[in-house]
Amino acid sequence: MKRQLQSHAYKLLTHLGKADAETWHKMTELATTLDLDQSKVSAVCTGFSEESLIDIQEDEFEELTLEEAGQALLASNEPLLEKRIAKLLQEKGEAMGTPDIAGALGVGPQEVGKTLRFVLSKGYARKEGKALAPQDADIDAEQADEALLRRLGESNGTILLNSEEANSKANKNVLKGLRSRGYAKTRTRKQRSVRLTETGRQLLKDGVEEIKLVNQLTEEMMLSGEWKNVTFREYDIQLDTAPVYAGKAHPLRRVLEETRRAFLNMGFTEIRGPYVESAFWDFDALFQPQDHPAREMQDTFYCANPGTFSLPDKELVETIRQIHEDGGETGSTGWRYDWDEEKAKQVVLRTHTTAVTVEACHKNPNPPQKVFCVGRVFRRETIDYKHLPEFHQVDGIIVDEHASFAHLLGTLTEFYRQMGFEEIKFRPAFFPYTEPSVEVFVRMPGRKEWFELGGAGVFRPEVIRPAGVNVPVLAWGLGLERLAMIRYRVEDIRHLYLSQLDWLKELALCQ
Repeated sequence: MKRQLQSHAYKLLTHLGKADAETWHKMTELATTLDLDQSKVSAVCTGFSEESLIDIQEDEFEELTLEEAGQALLASNEPLLEKRIAKLLQEKGEAMGTPDIAGALGVGPQEVGKTLRFVLSKGYARKEGKALAPQDADIDAEQADEALLRRLGESNGTILLNSEEANSKANKNVLKGLRSRGYAKTRTRKQRSVRLTETGRQLLKDGVEEIKLVNQLTEEMMLSGEWKNVTFREYDIQLDTAPVYAGKAHPLRRVLEETRRAFLNMGFTEIRGPYVESAFWDFDALFQPQDHPAREMQDTFYCANPGTFSLPDKELVETIRQIHEDGGETGSTGWRYDWDEEKAKQVVLRTHTTAVTVEACHKNPNPPQKVFCVGRVFRRETIDYKHLPEFHQVDGIIVDEHASFAHLLGTLTEFYRQMGFEEIKFRPAFFPYTEPSVEVFVRMPGRKEWFELGGAGVFRPEVIRPAGVNVPVLAWGLGLERLAMIRYRVEDIRHLYLSQLDWLKELALCQ
């Protein structure tokens, strides 16, 4: 009985059977010759190989592709710069310095400097101190790099070099030179070739029959009854398929939205505030002294236009003054310095979203209330793998007469649990505006390190009394970029802001 083969498998096998037994056929050429999709050719060849009907051979090549600089050079029909330098030196008959050569050829001195190694290695000139002296050389002879560029121009910008050709000592240096000058780029390619085995030839002798397989049952086939006379294709779940990348939110955006959802789920109300704040709300209202290092120019962005903001009503300003100087009526001793109203008027890019939550206390001092703010903050940080001058925070407060430090720790534990962290711990800390204060740490499953993600505490009386609040106020400020880095195992914070499309495409939706 003849072996039944679907159309593309029949085409391929009979085509191979017509060739000599020792002839290898490139898969890419087979696809073109037989007018078949290359993925189909590859799938059929893999299946036939498993049945020992064909042999598959894999060869490695270096694909050399012309870059923009190389295209411009070939389009100009000018020789390489080293040849132009050699010709100039031979015409002048004397040594010349780099600036003189650059001026005579109408190119930049840096360009000449980058070309010196090619001038010297090709024997076009010799060094005389800081100058180049002419050398008796045949500058008309075609060099290896020129030959490759010419081949690229004649081959629509791409050629394949076999392993022996690409890895020869001479060509390695030539390819390195072309890459460093931006004339061409290389990429390793694998090319698969096939030939029919004796088993395959025997199958052809025994007889094969082409059958037309149908992929899909249509309405027309049902109505006409044609479905009775066709063979339906079997599904091969082992076949390679093109990857499908679902649309998805950016990981950092996802963390921001999940943060909002977590606090909304816990009964909080979201509030917002401006990026540009007065130093009064960003620092003074939070009982941060005016000589605190965080208020220095090297740590905070100060705005020049406008350079100052108006302060709130005089009564509140005077209360803040007294609290800073001697504690006012809070029972505190204050910071014991002369508070400067002009410094409080300075305009800053907010350094934390706590400026928004403390202002919320002043706008609505009546308990109970639970609010949070997610937004950008700005600090004059030196950019490195874990610092940026612009990042995101979530700040929140709970104003309630029954609120306690235990409620604060429980709220933060629940927030991080909703964000996917089961292991959370707290460590005592100091902040000018909360007492007691803690730093929050989390640990990802399967990792040993603990990561610090922010600070929290109970607002001091110096912060809440001027707002007219006489009950405990729990507060926190948490970094969100670092949280995203831990979840998505990103080692460099800058990675979150770059267009890393391959990373974004491969990132799991449920991570």
